[in-house]
Amino acid sequence: MNKLFFLLPLVLFVACKPKAKKEAVEETRTSGTVKLIVDESFSSVLADQIDVFRVDYPDTKFDLIEGNENKILPAFLKDSVRAAILSRTLTPEEQKAFTKRDVRISTSRFAIDGIALITGNDNPDSTITADEVISMMKGNNPGGVNLVFDNANSSTLRYFKELAQVNVIPKTGIYTLNTNNDVIKYVAEHKNYIGIVGVNWLLNGHRDSFDFTSQVKLLGVRNVKGKKGDDDFYKPTQKNLINGVYPFLRNIYIIKAEVKNDLGTGFANWLVSQRGQLIVLKSGLGPNTMNSRDINIKSEN
Repeated sequence: MNKLFFLLPLVLFVACKPKAKKEAVEETRTSGTVKLIVDESFSSVLADQIDVFRVDYPDTKFDLIEGNENKILPAFLKDSVRAAILSRTLTPEEQKAFTKRDVRISTSRFAIDGIALITGNDNPDSTITADEVISMMKGNNPGGVNLVFDNANSSTLRYFKELAQVNVIPKTGIYTLNTNNDVIKYVAEHKNYIGIVGVNWLLNGHRDSFDFTSQVKLLGVRNVKGKKGDDDFYKPTQKNLINGVYPFLRNIYIIKAEVKNDLGTGFANWLVSQRGQLIVLKSGLGPNTMNSRDINIKSEN
């Protein structure tokens, strides 16, 4: 009994002894945490990059804020996030926000994306010209065909507004939904509509329970006269993205606020490295002039 009274306090002391705290991960180019805003159009290709990067560097954590360009960009401009994945560079006005804080911005393109035009399989048309698309964006639509975009705040809609040089979209003929999946589903179920979707999303995008891509087809596009790709109708195959003959191209950038030598800097460098570029190639986008991969949308008809 005396031994029991002696051992009991010892057991209680060991049980109550605080556990050693897990040693904090050092913030370096290959360890630590980075917060990123990500245009949701590129969420798939970025996820592939992060998966491989974390295999090489397991002591890393990525805190992603995904969404439409206009919704997520303020977090970067206000310095609450230090890196961004976007389809455009910062405007001079946006750049001023960092200049005032004496923060240097680095911008690197790591992939070439295309914006695909899709329509239902029952649509007899398989081609369209860039001039026709620009005309629709300006409200001239004699053919009665409507354009459908993913979201009113998306980078995709911004791209075509800038292309057509319009600030406000027409009240008829141009429609916006909520997501890329919504666009694919809507075009598959409605005639006389052309959906506007990022190539990356078509190849690797997140799907609903039922895959509507089998009910839509890609349109070939001929560029405006005098520009590359004005000699034929081109689809957004990887080869055509790399060669630049597909009219509706956009770059994918990583924009980094270079405040310190952190994980964001290391990841930005890794994206443009040979290993990062091979992942871009496998995703179906255009990293460089390596071997290509075509988009294959199978039809059940």
